[in-house]
Amino acid sequence: MATLSPLNRPRNLRETVLDTLRSAIITGELAEGELVSAPTLGEQLGVSATPVREAMMDLSREGLVETVKNKGFRITAMSEKDLDDLTAIRLLLEPPAMRLVAGNIPDEAFDRLTSIADACLGGADEQNLTEYLRHDRDFHALLLSFAGNRQLTDLATSLRSRTRLYGIAALARDGKLSASAKEHHELIAVLRSGDGPGAEALLARHIGHARSTWATGEDAEHDPTPAS
Repeated sequence: MATLSPLNRPRNLRETVLDTLRSAIITGELAEGELVSAPTLGEQLGVSATPVREAMMDLSREGLVETVKNKGFRITAMSEKDLDDLTAIRLLLEPPAMRLVAGNIPDEAFDRLTSIADACLGGADEQNLTEYLRHDRDFHALLLSFAGNRQLTDLATSLRSRTRLYGIAALARDGKLSASAKEHHELIAVLRSGDGPGAEALLARHIGHARSTWATGEDAEHDPTPAS
């Protein structure tokens, strides 16, 4: 079983525990099929079992864990086909939405998007995957919100959270995650210019990382685009 690092006491303990556990599952620090308990995880994180149990219930609703009666929680397994399917759905949803988003972002919102992109890049530079993934999630959720479709935002955010990125730690150590994080700034620039098709193409490439180098840590190309 993985040993998680104790947390610094945050202002919002529940959200921090949730982000930490979600990151541990996405990156494979908590392995597929592993059975964990709230008291044990709480002891590792230096918190009580209560916020851990609450976080795990949230993660159960996200599809990242399943409850096991009287035992705890089991990390949900994801097959290669599952990950391919998730990526295919994301490609159908998120990049085309950029055409709508390109004309609907208020000028003042770009400062907020840039701030989140900066924080995401900082997480990559510092190899803090929990911070990187949290800000990456917030960035894309905020971006999609300008399409004016709450169902789209919620669905895309859920799919993003269920993606597994087992190679991301190695990429962070090699400095390659920072290069990918800079694509957020590129996307902001393209959207600010009003180039919807350009933003669509850039986000499709960005999502492709999640099924190629981010998933495996290898540089081999993987084409996640569904066959026509």
